[in-house]
Amino acid sequence: MGWGNESFHFEFILLGIFDHSPTHTFLFSLVLAISAVAFMENTAMVLIIYLDPQLHTPMYFLLSQLSLMDLMLVCTTVPKMAFNYLSGRKFISLEGCGTQILFYVSLLGAECFLLAVMAYDRYVAICHPLRYTILMNQKLCMLLTVASWILGSLDGIIVLAAALSFPYCHSLEIHHFFCDVAALLPLSCTDTSAFERLLFICCVVMLILPVSVIIISYSCVLQAVIHMGSGESRHKSFTTCSSHLSVVGLYYGAVMFMYMRPAPNHTPNQNKMVSAFYTILTPMLNPLIYSLRNKEVSRGLKKLWGKGNLT
Repeated sequence: MGWGNESFHFEFILLGIFDHSPTHTFLFSLVLAISAVAFMENTAMVLIIYLDPQLHTPMYFLLSQLSLMDLMLVCTTVPKMAFNYLSGRKFISLEGCGTQILFYVSLLGAECFLLAVMAYDRYVAICHPLRYTILMNQKLCMLLTVASWILGSLDGIIVLAAALSFPYCHSLEIHHFFCDVAALLPLSCTDTSAFERLLFICCVVMLILPVSVIIISYSCVLQAVIHMGSGESRHKSFTTCSSHLSVVGLYYGAVMFMYMRPAPNHTPNQNKMVSAFYTILTPMLNPLIYSLRNKEVSRGLKKLWGKGNLT
């Protein structure tokens, strides 16, 4: 099917990740429960940080942005997957597919840069505590956060424009539970190998730059922690940084496995499993990692749930 006047009215078929066997029905229920928990956790994190004046610092503001991105990521993929499974309709319109690509790619890109900003924040807080309010002031924090959102959005717009520029005339069955570009390109009538190589290079650049910032920041942090005289300060710094590094490991590990392997090594089932990990499971784990290891967040959570307010 080429891109004629009718090309914006056809639908793709999302083959999904589950069938209706008893085992897969149980797994679908489990994924739905995990998604619901992730939605509630990240919503609670955003509310806690917004409502508690004691958490109005750059570190917690960045954490609230991470929770917001995870919340949006879950909402981008899970509702359509659940609707298709429960209704038996596996179709998604071109517009719906484009919307998923735009939000999905934008959020992944924005989160890449935000994690680097969070690493820089921890570097300044631990290595230059006396100059923290100068080197990481509210204006700079807001600027870096907005830059993360903008860079991620630009990535999403570019990928979406490129993906929609190809005609699709092969089978319209997408071997995925949402519209992922890697699963969409094989359906094109034209050769997309040049774009796939460009996409791979862009992914490498978008991963390597933030990872470099994270590695450099935490190398300096590690040296500073080792030379700390106070055991309590060392423990607090280690706890805060280990939480962030856990999130970084979960996120970048899955994304690198997904997008930095040669295309011939990709299989539809592998792609679906890894995508489910970092679009559903990781957003659920992130708030747990931070709240369980952070006394301020735990205190705010108890106030929100126990008293209904943070006063």
